[in-house]
Amino acid sequence: MKKKLRVALLFGGKSAEHEISLISARNIVAAMDRRKYDIVAIGIDKQGRWHLDQNAKLLLGGDKAKVEFHDDKNAAAIMPGKSPTPMVRRGGAVGLSAIDVVFPILHGPFGEDGTVQGLLKLANLPFVGAGVLGSAVGMDKDVMKRLLRDAGIAIGKFMAFERGDKISFAKVKRTLGMPLFVKPANLGSSVGISKVTKPGQFSAALKEAFRYDSKIVIEEFIAGREIECSVLGNENPIASLPGEIVVNRDFYSYDAKYLDAQGSRLEIPAKLPAKVIKEIRETAVKAYKALCCQGMGRIDFFVQANGRVLVNEINTIPGFTKISMYPKMWEATGISYSKLIDRLIALALERFRQEQRLRTSK
Repeated sequence: MKKKLRVALLFGGKSAEHEISLISARNIVAAMDRRKYDIVAIGIDKQGRWHLDQNAKLLLGGDKAKVEFHDDKNAAAIMPGKSPTPMVRRGGAVGLSAIDVVFPILHGPFGEDGTVQGLLKLANLPFVGAGVLGSAVGMDKDVMKRLLRDAGIAIGKFMAFERGDKISFAKVKRTLGMPLFVKPANLGSSVGISKVTKPGQFSAALKEAFRYDSKIVIEEFIAGREIECSVLGNENPIASLPGEIVVNRDFYSYDAKYLDAQGSRLEIPAKLPAKVIKEIRETAVKAYKALCCQGMGRIDFFVQANGRVLVNEINTIPGFTKISMYPKMWEATGISYSKLIDRLIALALERFRQEQRLRTSK
């Protein structure tokens, strides 16, 4: 019998998407085949402290968006270079049993932006998902859109501003038209996003976005269907059948995604002409490669009434809740939730083995 892999699930985090991470992590634990995997849960609280839960007890409480981290004796840390594993209990040198692979399910900054990925690389640990560069550019909507544009991929018009910049509403309106969207550059799950339909809303929208990031993007409104496509793989990625988000609110807000059961509905696969589906799948892979992604990614599109396909953004650690588009689109394409987890872990180990063969000195 094959030896079980010891998988550390890294969840929670300091970002505004902390609660979504907890729900995703619980769903992954429920779907993992215990005949193949031993699961170690590592929860990161909102202050950034790491807590070890060797038997994943914190994640067995159902679909709750809250985990209480009480016990300081379970605090953990990574110590790069320590053998046989870099994971130790904080405040002591007692190492834990070796970890074979880490599965980060951290949404937003301090987890999806390359920070944790860099830490794991320093610790010489295999991990699921994009590496440092792909994670960083995928998180920053400004950099991401510039890379997509330079790769010849159609995107909507946008402007980016840093905190302290003078932002002229007249110039923004002249460039992007109305209505428009104001967003933090480095965040997801529609947190901090405002739709501006009249001049009096602009100042409040800027203030809201700058609450979450020191850089913001302002995007033109694109009338079109909201289509998503899942991508899986390293050097030779594949794309799923696309799905459609049919929004029953003004736009796909945080509430519409996670809190209001009537806020939106999903159609998987999306009802689109075969020619458009082919273009979406091909463009999803092209965007994934242009953004240096590995492991997994969800590409979000707009499809306009005339059939024009525009890329909106990529999500390098997409949601894994029961209603999340990433796993549901793969299910529609023929890969079950549990098989998807198997594939993601295998891709992480494959990349790690390749990287270990690279020379680090002359």
